[in-house]
Amino acid sequence: MEKSKSINYGKQNIDDSDIESVINVLKSEYLTQGPKVKEFEESIARYCDVEYCKVVSSGTAALHLAYLAVGLTSGDIVWTASNTFVATANMALACGAKVEFIDIDIDTYNLSINHLKSKLLKARRENSLPKVVVPVHFAGKSCDMEEIWNLSKEYGFTVIEDGSHALGGSYKEHKIGCCEFSHICTFSFHPVKMITTGEGGAITTNNKDFDELINELRSHGITRDRKKFSRDNKADWYYEQLSLGFNFRMTDFQAALGLSQMKRLDSFIDKRQIIARRYSNELKKVTTPLKDDFCSSWHLYVILCNRRDELYNFLKKNGVNTQVHYIPVESQPFFNQPILENSKKYSENCLSLPIYFDLSFDDQSKVIALINKFL
Repeated sequence: MEKSKSINYGKQNIDDSDIESVINVLKSEYLTQGPKVKEFEESIARYCDVEYCKVVSSGTAALHLAYLAVGLTSGDIVWTASNTFVATANMALACGAKVEFIDIDIDTYNLSINHLKSKLLKARRENSLPKVVVPVHFAGKSCDMEEIWNLSKEYGFTVIEDGSHALGGSYKEHKIGCCEFSHICTFSFHPVKMITTGEGGAITTNNKDFDELINELRSHGITRDRKKFSRDNKADWYYEQLSLGFNFRMTDFQAALGLSQMKRLDSFIDKRQIIARRYSNELKKVTTPLKDDFCSSWHLYVILCNRRDELYNFLKKNGVNTQVHYIPVESQPFFNQPILENSKKYSENCLSLPIYFDLSFDDQSKVIALINKFL
């Protein structure tokens, strides 16, 4: 008897048009540093209604370059939400900064505005205000960006949105990534995200200087822009290194895949919203404060269950793979800081259920039935 397939918590959708777009690039002259990268960037910029976009090799690289673009360096302080993947904090550390964590709002799983306000008041008294605050749009739901933006003007910090979960989501009728209430926004194109390029990321901004520096830093700190040369050399082959950069470029075949996926982004979001709405309607015995929010991109659908570990094992035994998002970053051995109150409560009970474009009605029915049976 054939063993039934497992249901994963996330999965990419790749169709024939995606495959054809990649094959066309593989048969073309440019595998990297070609025209598809620019086309992909323009597609994201149009979708988000933002001035500039640069794509890079990963969401982690996007965060790293965003921090460098705003001048983050040794001795600076970055604040971010406790409920995030470690890359949000790690890339700030890679710039030499110190990282501190903000507790979450237990009603949204996002950065707590109240905790942010109280922490800012204390930091002002102690002369230890952050240079950068990084709201994380957890599960695809936007933080209260206008409130954070107003605080940034009062306290003088830069706002970088970690939108890794959130491409396709919106806030106050603006697409996440438009940078209406931030200086920079970053995205991830990992296979479980809204669209995928395998690995990959993007950085959006309305600041031309940030965009130009990101463009330089993603390719070894090198420029071929003659207006920026310090020497008078008109040779076609000439270039200058202006800063310490990296090879964080995206390939053209990755960009072609992303460009093809962008055409289906809204349909991907629509399907995730259908799945989320059904979970909310049929899982009455567990809690998810995101149930009424359909501005979210629904990267994740999280429930809270005080028997989480038992439920995780029960579902896995029955062919349903779930995940925990996240273990509070400050609790990791590398950071070894006291766990914030709401983050601790949340992390002990949270469980991410399967949600992705190809999740069938029958497979979701199985997930719902198993959870209700367990409870």
